[in-house]
Amino acid sequence: MSLNRIKIESLARVEGHGGITVEFKGGKLSNVTVDIHEGPRLLETIAVGRIPSEVVSLTCRICAICTISHRYAALRAMEKALEIEIPPKVHLMRELMHCGEMIESNALHVFLLALPDYLGYPSAVHMVPDHAEDVQAGLRVKKFGVKLMELTSARPIHGENPVIGGFGKYPSKAELLRFKYEAESLIPDAERGVEILRNLRQPTYMEEGMTFMCIKPEHDRYGWVGDRILVSTGEEFNAWDYRKLTNERVVPHSMAKRSRFQDKPYFVGALARFNLLGERLDGAAGEHFRRCYNLSWIRNPMYNNVAQAIETVWALEEVPRIVDKLVAYEEDPEIVAPSRDRGAGSAAVEAPRGTLYHHYEVADGKVIRADIVTPTAQFLDMMEQHIRVAAENLLKEGDTEDVELKLEMIARAYDPCISCATHLVKVRGI
Repeated sequence: MSLNRIKIESLARVEGHGGITVEFKGGKLSNVTVDIHEGPRLLETIAVGRIPSEVVSLTCRICAICTISHRYAALRAMEKALEIEIPPKVHLMRELMHCGEMIESNALHVFLLALPDYLGYPSAVHMVPDHAEDVQAGLRVKKFGVKLMELTSARPIHGENPVIGGFGKYPSKAELLRFKYEAESLIPDAERGVEILRNLRQPTYMEEGMTFMCIKPEHDRYGWVGDRILVSTGEEFNAWDYRKLTNERVVPHSMAKRSRFQDKPYFVGALARFNLLGERLDGAAGEHFRRCYNLSWIRNPMYNNVAQAIETVWALEEVPRIVDKLVAYEEDPEIVAPSRDRGAGSAAVEAPRGTLYHHYEVADGKVIRADIVTPTAQFLDMMEQHIRVAAENLLKEGDTEDVELKLEMIARAYDPCISCATHLVKVRGI
């Protein structure tokens, strides 16, 4: 197959509408771009002039996959701006709802979006005749994540139960315990994904050194929330200084902004979290991490799939721990009222695909500025770099067999959140 004849019109199994163009000139690679075609959501502008509670409900509509993470980040930022200290039970409930999103999103990606590539199928549906148990296991785990989000936020998508200063309603102890036991029963299903990926050979044609970035948890355990940001260079920053980390810019081939740290691309997501925090993992997830980890994890984005699979196990193990703490409370705390009507707050939360930042400025009870930096906008440059390296290596080796799939697998390993996928990869010969 000649490279100048490769043209992929659409790609399923990523969230969003975008494209990747790989151009060759005179038999050499000339350009690689990751193109995002979706129009800007404009929610940062729409938020201006609205009251904080309305903005929290508005900005989480950016995404139906990461809705909990967006709401969580918005709540934390608003509470910093309005000087609200939330009770411990509220913290625990937010951790529980966060587990629901991580479980649902990671299970969706690992079992239904990534595994078909490795096993040689065009979709999870095509896997069913030969791998029915694997697909069913993934669906069971994903369904549990959805139910957990519904329990905590009152709806599986864009739930309104988490509010500034607390929760509108708390689940009963009986409901919490039921979810605890179901989470424990689903751990073997999640481990199935880990074992499948562990025993598969990861391609290496895209390997390139990476800079990693993630949140430093507020405790000594693994986690997804905190006010400090770790960088694999050894540096550490306050989340308030997120602009120094993300350095957003506009590029002509994409509607999405791009980010670079010290003028270099970087990686956020499960792979970054594991490279920086993996030693903190405990339980079965910690055992899986230590059995699966190798030095390729710092160069190969394909291991993001493995990291997500292990992280799903950790989240399922975390649910019972959180529930045990929640049921010890006899009373539900009241919603905490703001102590002021003006201020500024920045907050970071680990969404499934990486570090998410929300920043708000409030004056006289109205939002006067909003800024949101999503994980996908941060790692697009890194994805572009890995696709470039892959294209160069494949061209050098004369390996044009299944080149479309090889490039697509890189994009899917990042698990980009661009909303429902079409037109992802296009390779042109010039």
